[in-house]
Amino acid sequence: MTQPDVIVIGAGVVGLSSALALQGRGLSVVVLDREGPAAGASAGNAGAFAFSDILPLASPGILKKAPKWLLDPLGPLSVPPAYALKIAPWMYRFWRACSPARVAQSTAAQTALMDLSRDALEPFLAATGTADMLRKRGNLQLYESEAEFRAALPGWQARDDHGIEYRHMTPEEMADLQPGLSPRFTHGTFTPGWYSIADPKDYVLALAARFQQNGGSIEQAEIAGLQPDSDGVTLNGRRAAHVVVAAGAFSHRIAKTIGDRIPLETERGYNTTLPPGAFDLRTQLTFGGHGFVVSALDTGIRVGGAVELGGLEAPPNYRRSDAMLQKAKAFLPGLKTEGGTQWMGFRPSLPDSLPVIGRAPRAPRVTYAFGHGHLGLTQSAGTARLVADLVTGQTPAIDLAPFAPTRF
Repeated sequence: MTQPDVIVIGAGVVGLSSALALQGRGLSVVVLDREGPAAGASAGNAGAFAFSDILPLASPGILKKAPKWLLDPLGPLSVPPAYALKIAPWMYRFWRACSPARVAQSTAAQTALMDLSRDALEPFLAATGTADMLRKRGNLQLYESEAEFRAALPGWQARDDHGIEYRHMTPEEMADLQPGLSPRFTHGTFTPGWYSIADPKDYVLALAARFQQNGGSIEQAEIAGLQPDSDGVTLNGRRAAHVVVAAGAFSHRIAKTIGDRIPLETERGYNTTLPPGAFDLRTQLTFGGHGFVVSALDTGIRVGGAVELGGLEAPPNYRRSDAMLQKAKAFLPGLKTEGGTQWMGFRPSLPDSLPVIGRAPRAPRVTYAFGHGHLGLTQSAGTARLVADLVTGQTPAIDLAPFAPTRF
């Protein structure tokens, strides 16, 4: 069996994007995944390249909303009682990350990664033959009152400070942009630079196909652990000069086998994908006060989001999908809710809302690229470039100190 230059663990959007970027640097690459391409969050996400979403989830604003949200077991944020004690250390780190100084640092780091990812996206799509899957429809954030809108203005000012284009809208302007909205929405903000993909699963499968056409192989394997040394890394009886860990919500388990304890938690995301034609959706809609979005995919209308901090083991609670769909029907009275397909997936999230991108402290031939939370698709092209820089010994395109695995 020929030894590849790099083994990438994870066949989601970050792992496959990284594998393709490494191929582009002339390296031979094998991808290993416990289930196969596009089997996790890369299959069921909202399909958005949310480049304007620079504000961390960990923020003073979320602390104000959290107590109310947590009282509703089907609301935007929930922690199942049986999991509360286990997640307490992560929640403490999350609370500490909500200080104004930490939020400012996280916002600056997130902005740098967003700018890199936006600039890298279209060249990456062109290089992988997927440019025809990009959609540029923007996003409309909706508010139900003057008070809710006013509370969001500091966040828009922060985006303005970073040069992100947006415009506030009256109800009449909102109706022109997106007919069929409930009159309960009194204010809106449109961000034209919010892109989307035709279908996230189809996109990741297309990346897998291109990777294989380029000579790469994808194998299904459960990773038992890593054994690094000065010349390379051994895993599952295979060996490579370098290993990239991009296994999403399972990455921390792999990192632990070489002594790195990274506080990764799992945001369990839910959605329902309705058949094409369920609604004449002309832009993505974000209902921030309720923690979910409605997205137009080529394959249907997807209603999903919210955060359930419940780990990897508990069975899905599809009542959360039902609750979001019922709200979507009230917000979009013309929405046809019949014939939908429900889904639950794991978003890998770190308490400061930033991913881990960097070399393992004890094993420089192991590179980490995981923990992107809601932004894996958005940041995939930028992360892939950074991974390729690290593996090939190039200076990374941005400062990676805020993303270091040692920051915890």
